[in-house]
Amino acid sequence: MRFDDEDILHPDLTISDAVMALAANIRLVLFDVDGVLTDGRLYFDNNGNESKAFHSRDGLGINLLQQSGVQTGIITARQSNLVAHRARNLKIAHLIQGAVDKYPAYLELRDELGLNDNQIAFVGDDVVDLPVMLKVGLAITVPEAHTLVGQHAHWTTKHAGGCGAARDACEMILHAQGTFTSAMQQFLMRKDKIEL
Repeated sequence: MRFDDEDILHPDLTISDAVMALAANIRLVLFDVDGVLTDGRLYFDNNGNESKAFHSRDGLGINLLQQSGVQTGIITARQSNLVAHRARNLKIAHLIQGAVDKYPAYLELRDELGLNDNQIAFVGDDVVDLPVMLKVGLAITVPEAHTLVGQHAHWTTKHAGGCGAARDACEMILHAQGTFTSAMQQFLMRKDKIEL
């Protein structure tokens, strides 16, 4: 079974031609954690142990993006074993934690990978993300982001942070790069062989 990108583009994902052009250049997508990969709430038990909730669809989106040849990374101000575990689980190659000032961390990673700003996307939600978002080629945010962040982002996801926002970002980039159809085709190839 074959299909066109237009046939399965989520109807709620409105993407301008200008954003698609920016996304076509992306070779690395960086994510904030709290408010992007999670809903932003911090959970602690009485002993100070922290927990976070990640969305499985975001994980698959990140994996599909990696399969298409786009690198992924995380830059976060906080330090968490949970985040390190999630990054390992998703085979995210670039993990920077404890970066209270994310801008120098971003510049160091960019230079280490030999990329230009226009080849990098950043998904953030709060004002601490703005220095990086104003530098990268594609700045993405979530619907509940700080107003200032929303004003300076190139694109806002349909879904909230921790509830599919990262998946929206990944699929948008796959569409822009013409790899969405092949990414989805792998799941339909055996459709006629499934026995219920």
